[in-house]
Amino acid sequence: MYVQEIVAPVIWPVGKPLILIHNKEQEQDPKQHGDDKLTFRSFLKKYHGCTENLLFGSGLLTVVDLSKERIAQWNSEKLPIYEPGLDEVVKACRGKNLFFSNDIKTAILEADLIFISVNTPTKSFGNGKGRAADLKYVEGAARMIADIAQSNKIVVEKSTVPVRAAESILNILSANQKPGVSYQILSNPEFLAEGTAIDDLLYADRVLIGGEDSPEGRAAVEELCSVYEHWIPRKNILTTNTWSSELSKLAANAMLAQRISSINSLSAVCEATGADVSEVARAVGLDSRIGSKFLQASIEVAAYWQQVIDMNEYQKSRFTAKVIQALFNTVSGKKVALLGFAFKKNTGDTRESPAIHVAKTLLDEGAAINIYDPKVEESQIFYDLTHPTMCESPEHVRKSVKIFDDAYSATAGAHAIVVCTEWDEFIGLDYNRIYKEMMKPAYIFDGRKILDHERLVDIGFHVQTIGKRLPRPLAPRCWSSSPKV
Repeated sequence: MYVQEIVAPVIWPVGKPLILIHNKEQEQDPKQHGDDKLTFRSFLKKYHGCTENLLFGSGLLTVVDLSKERIAQWNSEKLPIYEPGLDEVVKACRGKNLFFSNDIKTAILEADLIFISVNTPTKSFGNGKGRAADLKYVEGAARMIADIAQSNKIVVEKSTVPVRAAESILNILSANQKPGVSYQILSNPEFLAEGTAIDDLLYADRVLIGGEDSPEGRAAVEELCSVYEHWIPRKNILTTNTWSSELSKLAANAMLAQRISSINSLSAVCEATGADVSEVARAVGLDSRIGSKFLQASIEVAAYWQQVIDMNEYQKSRFTAKVIQALFNTVSGKKVALLGFAFKKNTGDTRESPAIHVAKTLLDEGAAINIYDPKVEESQIFYDLTHPTMCESPEHVRKSVKIFDDAYSATAGAHAIVVCTEWDEFIGLDYNRIYKEMMKPAYIFDGRKILDHERLVDIGFHVQTIGKRLPRPLAPRCWSSSPKV
């Protein structure tokens, strides 16, 4: 969802510099720094597999940010985010044709293409609170470019934005335009997924570029096309007008949310009837009619999409309610281990992570929480859980939450385990060892459907998952002379 600000610039064939710009206002907000790192990540993911082009090409890419701490991290041996293959690519290119700098002014002056890749969070107050995108960072970046630029620039909109956001950028640039300086605004949304972004970029099924339908606009589109053509076949590069490009990104996100919502709604039915949602999903997915031919517009479209959002939120609440109900309808004073805090495996990103919702609900119910995630930093976990929108008492969170360096220490003495992220290492854990150290009865709630449930039941666990009803263990197993209660 955040991934395309990078490779293109790096293999720019004409020997002229490009930059990725971040809004200075983001430095004030730690949460926005979390988003900055995501943008950088996306940006850098694109270098994977293109190392030769990056090392020997004549292009130059400069990534700029006002945060000295953030730039220092990107110039260090330990990058601020995790993405498979990212370290190798950055270390191979850094200092050659990939640079990280706080010198925004010089970068803008020298660049031919400027990628605006700032966060567009949902508004937390005012008109549109909870729904509309906050474009203040996009506006701030545009004003920065207008203030500094002294030659023609192609400005590429990479952030996920509402339709016609490019028009807002152009209005700002035009209103502050210097004599002899012109701008072309392109929309170039990304369709990559964190955790697989490098391969997604190299083997992209399409690259979308939108621009103004004018000779100057078409020329700017062709400039960006020529960048991607170094590794993407021209037939996979789709050019549209600016508004179609912006809307296509939003529509793709909505369609993906729809599919998730559909299978989520079926999972509740499967649990009630004894069906297995994985088997149902496979059977339905083999129907050739399920796909683009089945997506028909209707007059209820606005209400329908809100229902999609509501269903996906309901799925998280329903899962947490199952945890509480299974633990004798109370978790007060009980220890619950969360395995995973990232929103998916192979990334350290926590935005929209279901683990945040699970943790918040359990904390509100009085539970003590142990958390282990192989890639998410402790500071990020506490930031997410103590954010003003998530809790009223940060002190209570810090008292009730402990972060661990491995799964075994996190689960020792726990009443229950909740799998929140599908990390591969969780599949291969020694669950016999874990069972011995847990309170009895021992519960596992597999929120990602990755574990061998029958084996866990045989060990003695009470297992619950999404979209499938499982049997209880036949008899309790006692592993010590003094049974735990």
